[in-house]
Amino acid sequence: MQKEIPCVIFRGGTSKGVFFQEELIPPPGAERDALLLKVMGSPDLRQIDGLGGATSTTSKVAIIKSSEHEGADVDYTFAQVSIDKPIVDYKANCGNISAAVGPYAIEMGFVEPQENETVVRIYNTNTKKIIYSYVKTPKREVAYEGDFIIAGVPGTASPVILKFNNPSGSVTGALLPTGNVVDAIEIEGLGTIEISIVDVANPLVFVKAEDIGLEGTELPDYIDSNQDMLRILEQIRGKAAVVLGFVDSWQDAAAKSPAVPKMTVVTSPKTCKTVNGEVIQSDQADLCGRMMSMQKTHKTYALTGALCTASAAIIPGSVVNKVIRGSFDPEKIRLFHPGGIMQVGVEKKHSNDDNFDVVSAWGYRTARLIMKGVVYY
Repeated sequence: MQKEIPCVIFRGGTSKGVFFQEELIPPPGAERDALLLKVMGSPDLRQIDGLGGATSTTSKVAIIKSSEHEGADVDYTFAQVSIDKPIVDYKANCGNISAAVGPYAIEMGFVEPQENETVVRIYNTNTKKIIYSYVKTPKREVAYEGDFIIAGVPGTASPVILKFNNPSGSVTGALLPTGNVVDAIEIEGLGTIEISIVDVANPLVFVKAEDIGLEGTELPDYIDSNQDMLRILEQIRGKAAVVLGFVDSWQDAAAKSPAVPKMTVVTSPKTCKTVNGEVIQSDQADLCGRMMSMQKTHKTYALTGALCTASAAIIPGSVVNKVIRGSFDPEKIRLFHPGGIMQVGVEKKHSNDDNFDVVSAWGYRTARLIMKGVVYY
């Protein structure tokens, strides 16, 4: 006999996920993972028997409850549900799904809406960090319609501002987990290459496009059809996972730590096309970036990844710092990704020496309530 469980489907940023109230699902463990896999239809490349959308950005889950943490309204746990493997990964957060947590909390009565704008204080259990979500609530109702545009989502919507406070060390406990701005690793067929591993909102490993035979403007379909390049990118990511202590062998990273660290390719701003054929001129961006998500190219760019990229940009000598436009505004960094331009900001803690940390990082997203109902499993 099939069982049913209440759920809500939200688009958050350029991702889409299924939202559950924590008290209505099994506690953390094998039973919860089995439920989430069944709900999403995994493992199956089409996820034909569940709610998943057959891409990493549409195979996501958010689990919400009232918070007992000081300074927070709700606790939010993010789960990345693998498509082709029976794996549910909780190591990191998703910034795009985070954009829907505030509206969800208001819709479900966790937070009372205020006049004009409501601030929802979110404690992310994956990273143990607080996120402030600024949601438009005219007439004390969540506004979904508006004139704000984000690359990768058709049409316009009401903006949601996400501010991540003290976001450094989200998973590893340190801004620079290895203690180095740049590390050198050996890659089969390439020799020694430079990488930067930075942990802000999520841990990312950065490499210059030119160092691995790319221009940095390639579109996702091109990269995903190049099996040799996918192997190189996963080897870099896997070796970074070893350095971070997530796995013992880089070959195990796809199975044991598929979501973190996130592999990111960067290059200087160049004139190139988006997935929709729009031409972005080089002077419209401060740098170009391509992210990997669950061993495939992200169709746009993860918000947490953008915040980490912006943070890496202000670290002198990092891989990102070496390719970003010479004159840029840290509070308005323009990142060109396959879907278009994303603007994010970062504030660092000033000191009299070269040591500094990231005080906050923020970005602009939109969200939309798609469905309230029950899912059968």
